[in-house]
Amino acid sequence: MIWHDLWNMQIPASEKVLRTVLVYIGLAVLLRVAGKRDLAQLNSFDLVVMLLLSNVVQNAVIGSDNSLAGGLLGAVVLVALNSLMVRLVNRFPRLVRIFEGRSTALIRDGQVISKSLHRLGLRRADVVAACRRQGADDIGEITDATLSPGGALVVTLDKKYRDATIDDVRRENDLLLTRIRAELTAFEARITTQGS
Repeated sequence: MIWHDLWNMQIPASEKVLRTVLVYIGLAVLLRVAGKRDLAQLNSFDLVVMLLLSNVVQNAVIGSDNSLAGGLLGAVVLVALNSLMVRLVNRFPRLVRIFEGRSTALIRDGQVISKSLHRLGLRRADVVAACRRQGADDIGEITDATLSPGGALVVTLDKKYRDATIDDVRRENDLLLTRIRAELTAFEARITTQGS
């Protein structure tokens, strides 16, 4: 009895596939229309929406089927459909703009672009907090901050506020060694002159 309930789907496999595909497309369109803001999860409200979204559409995917076979079929269809969409979008760059949109500049030369924040429905405080997580102590330190189509905030700090790179450390080390060598040479010359 248990094995029968686990593997016997209560709805036809074709309906399960169709439900899964339609919910995937519906969510993709909904997230595209809702914009990058929800994907970025810049505040707790966005996180709540993303957590509840899967629960809201769960019944649309599974229908009246609670079988293990039905759940696995739905999962396989989701993964395969997503893999297909990713490959299509990567193969045809025009699809990136259609499905994902474009990056939106939020900060330029240390100035917040209020028009962009308003259009995306973002609060200045949320953007400032996200920039701090990216290494900026102050908005004035930022050359450019953009919200990518996938919801990632990309921050470019002004050169004088960036962390030192390995090349920077090596350059400073070489300068320090050059100074030390020059001082040692001068010291040796003084000792030699005094000793003669």
